[in-house]
Amino acid sequence: MPRFRWWNEETRFAWLSLLPALVFFGTFVGFPFAYSFYLSFHEWNMMAETPTWVGLENYTALIREPEFLRSLAQTAVFTVGITACIVVFSLGTALLLDQKLRWIKLYRTIFYLPAVTSLVAIGIVWVWMFDPQHGLINQALRGVGIDGPLWLADTRIALLSLIITAAWRNVGYFATIFLAGLQGIDNTYYEAARIDGAGAWASFRRITLPLLKPTIVFVVVMSVILSFQVFALVYVMTSGGPAGSTSVLVFYLYQQAFTYFRMGYASAVGYVLFVIIFVLTLLQFKAFGRTVEA
Repeated sequence: MPRFRWWNEETRFAWLSLLPALVFFGTFVGFPFAYSFYLSFHEWNMMAETPTWVGLENYTALIREPEFLRSLAQTAVFTVGITACIVVFSLGTALLLDQKLRWIKLYRTIFYLPAVTSLVAIGIVWVWMFDPQHGLINQALRGVGIDGPLWLADTRIALLSLIITAAWRNVGYFATIFLAGLQGIDNTYYEAARIDGAGAWASFRRITLPLLKPTIVFVVVMSVILSFQVFALVYVMTSGGPAGSTSVLVFYLYQQAFTYFRMGYASAVGYVLFVIIFVLTLLQFKAFGRTVEA
């Protein structure tokens, strides 16, 4: 009986095939991840030759920094708002796109287009749409006798404007996920419900929603993760303004790193953000997982 050799020809070929991906991952993900963790315990402004060890000072400074706490709160508001919009409107869109209509494939493509459009382009277009004087939204409101708000220039609703933009961009993508979930439901359930006299709302509440629970959990988890990492729209549309009312965590991290050159402090912000996303994801799986299994 031939002896098994771990380093055989197939294993060598497998590692050789994986080598380019491993090198890429190690260079552009693994090393930056480890080095930023190292920097989070140091003070460094990129001008000094070597970072200065400060221990946990960067992490304790976060708790005392009002701007960080404000960015964290605004990120939480943005996350709750965008997640609610995505779940409601994506599911509604998926229900519409699940109909057997003429040109339905074209409609699905149109709804999905924002998901593959450049975030910078979307941001520029929506900045114009939110313009108080010449924007399409306020012009439409003036047409029905309503004076539109200042949108991105108003500290009270600037974050809401970003939520609207982000929801418009992501609804089509998550609607596709919901559509896949809807099409995975056996039609015999609905036929049995119709025989029993159930209407559309009863079928949706008793059949569609329970069987979509795994899809809803996935959408909520992904939406929360993406929301906590929002940056491009904030950078293009508001740059954190007005008066810091749209400064979310990733934009705050960017400012600390590349405006004030506080690389160690910014690295600490990044790891706190990582821990927050990790913990929230675990909590969501724990909370929703029981519902899905039930």
